[in-house]
Amino acid sequence: MSFWVYILRCADDSYYTGHTENLEKRMGEHQTGACGGYTSTRQPVELAWSQECATREEALAAELQLKGWSRKKKEAMMRGDWAEVSRLAKGKSVHPSTSSGRTDLPDSPPPSPARPEPTTNSVPPEPIPTITTVRPELVEGLDIRGGSS
Repeated sequence: MSFWVYILRCADDSYYTGHTENLEKRMGEHQTGACGGYTSTRQPVELAWSQECATREEALAAELQLKGWSRKKKEAMMRGDWAEVSRLAKGKSVHPSTSSGRTDLPDSPPPSPARPEPTTNSVPPEPIPTITTVRPELVEGLDIRGGSS
């Protein structure tokens, strides 16, 4: 079975990146608005780029990587301009470093935990909410028996 990572160009000239096991079916869902979400309000959409992957994990990893890229870097990749992709990767930081660059300083202490431990006189923190999928059949690749497809 093949999986795909893809980039759509939306009517407002924005890009949407996703992955699927059936590119033709997913394109139809995006084009009719059946997917809901981002692309449903930016019709029509067109396939700008896609790549076949051997596994769902590979497709998801590629999707997440592409979502972290700038628009210019995605466009260079879609053109096949790998020199530009490389140049844009090297110029990743827009803001100069605020670090002194000194290595003779002692290691800094580890960051404080996100949720401080309660003291004896404090009220315990509320539990962290759990996300529950109400309709798991709508989540692509979710196997409600416990594994992933």
